[in-house]
Amino acid sequence: MASAAATLEIVDLPPLPPAREVPQTWSDSIHSWWATTVQFEKESAASEEHILRRLPSFLPSGVATPSPTPRIISRITQVALPSPHHAYINTLSMLPSTPSPSEPVPTVLLHGYAAGLGFYFKNLPYLADEWVGKRGGRIYALDWLGMGRSARVPFRIRSKGVVDKVLEAESFFVDSLEAWRKAQGIEKMALVGHSLGGYLSVAYALRYPERVSKLILLSPAGVPTSEHAHDVPSAELANPTPPNGKPNGKAKLVASTNGAPTDTAQVEEARKPSKEEQTRQRRSMMRVVGAYLWEQGVSPFSIVRWSGIYGPLLVSKYSSRRFSHLSAEDVRDMHNYIYHISRAKGSGEFCISHILAPGAYAYYPIVNRIQSVKVPVAFVYGDHDWMDPAGGLASIEKLKKAGNREGRIYIVPGAGHHVYLDNDDVVNRLIVDELAGKPYVGSARYA
Repeated sequence: MASAAATLEIVDLPPLPPAREVPQTWSDSIHSWWATTVQFEKESAASEEHILRRLPSFLPSGVATPSPTPRIISRITQVALPSPHHAYINTLSMLPSTPSPSEPVPTVLLHGYAAGLGFYFKNLPYLADEWVGKRGGRIYALDWLGMGRSARVPFRIRSKGVVDKVLEAESFFVDSLEAWRKAQGIEKMALVGHSLGGYLSVAYALRYPERVSKLILLSPAGVPTSEHAHDVPSAELANPTPPNGKPNGKAKLVASTNGAPTDTAQVEEARKPSKEEQTRQRRSMMRVVGAYLWEQGVSPFSIVRWSGIYGPLLVSKYSSRRFSHLSAEDVRDMHNYIYHISRAKGSGEFCISHILAPGAYAYYPIVNRIQSVKVPVAFVYGDHDWMDPAGGLASIEKLKKAGNREGRIYIVPGAGHHVYLDNDDVVNRLIVDELAGKPYVGSARYA
């Protein structure tokens, strides 16, 4: 990594221990796991700081504000919440040293599932310069309660109905964001949320409409409707299953080759599946098992924790593949950061299976309730995003019918689900333009 002086010209930062290389062998994985086990909190904080030192205005904990005071000051703090006990939100604040009399509404960046505020590392320098430095706006990036490096508080669902479970799980995040807002003394804020963070941003706007000025949703999860949707309470009774778990009625009949009805079981007995069919069946079984584990609250984080000494190598398979377009240094630091926030105590992850079904389809889809949102909404998708922009288009139509004509959708070229990382040049300018209240005009297609 660049030297401290080159990273932050206004002050010499104390050196950080060198970041651990991405493990390539079992031996590397064991060494990485052991170091994390011995000094987890220290190693976790260092993994975050390695990421954030890319921000020129970043001042680590214990480093005094230099004199003369720089125009932007960026720090990590842990904002205490009144409840639950010992709860706090890990917060990166990027603030102008001199408040502007015409300060725009503060902006809050919210990460997605299996991520943290450090995932915005390629966006923070641009936003700090263009929005904080030039316009005097405040920007905050948060780790959701129970995720990233925020407090890992216990969570247990108490509701019974599907929609009630959704609302209770949403409250775990939404109410903590509201508590954070109060603690910071913010009246109103613009929310920029990625994936699950986009979904929860809308949920927050529906719960606290007077506190939101704008929504910028980066590849938001849980937008389109699907067979998993339980918008209407009666939907839970649409396909009742008898107590014995078997469907009612007689065995289905199909036509045999001679036209006579034949029992399905007999047909299946005689049928010999091809290799392709066997592969599809195995994949279908894996999906069934995966769906079951998801509904039981088993998450990717659980697997990392259960993997023990193999955890670092397991995470490296994901980080090296998904972020292969980044520099080797970026991949190394992202790997260490992801491993540490994945290995931390389970908490907020246990809410997600009550909000999203496998495949990131919502039990209470955003498209079926977004019509109540009265503020401008911008949907942003990558051109090879696995999130379907059709949900965003349908949401904009719902907004228009409800009288809100300030909805826009962008398709960003050369980007997938992590659209803000895959094409940060376009997304950075898009966010600033949207925060300024004007449509982005550039290479992103606009609908």
